[in-house]
Amino acid sequence: MEAEGYARYLEPFILAGLVAKRDVVYLAGGCFWGMQEILRKIPGVVYTDVGYTGGTVPNATYRHHPGHAEAVRVIYDTEKLSFEQLLRYFFRMHDPTTPNRQGNDIGESYRSAIFYHSEAQRRIALEFIERLNKYSKWGAPIVTQVERAGPFWRAEEEHQDYLQKHPNGYTCHWLRPEEILGF
Repeated sequence: MEAEGYARYLEPFILAGLVAKRDVVYLAGGCFWGMQEILRKIPGVVYTDVGYTGGTVPNATYRHHPGHAEAVRVIYDTEKLSFEQLLRYFFRMHDPTTPNRQGNDIGESYRSAIFYHSEAQRRIALEFIERLNKYSKWGAPIVTQVERAGPFWRAEEEHQDYLQKHPNGYTCHWLRPEEILGF
């Protein structure tokens, strides 16, 4: 089913506990184009798409998403990739110390946030951030928000897999060395 492009429809079944060995989280850390390009290549990630979450405006769009963050919906295989392992990538692909900013992108749409779907994800994220604040080489406090996931408004098709369609397109994301984490 995933190979045929139906993975984006798995989320309700995963959250209802009907699909084993899969989990979902929404990650925000700046422009979603670069985030998606890195996340989709991680072994164990089954599916990604980009959209808007964390705000109150329904049916958010690229032109109108006040309060929302640009985010990537990540569906992953829990037998191949743990949530903590996924966070190790997340905190290396963007600067989690800059509030409402990544590179040239400024505003709350570009905030660093983890939108969790379970108490286990929330606990792991908070513990991970606590360790980062203690050991990381970032040189400033981690400002990543940890929020309960709400509605995810899928972005327009032109934004999906953007850097696959436009290999020289804009991105401010890259995978920093593991040493930045400090543990």
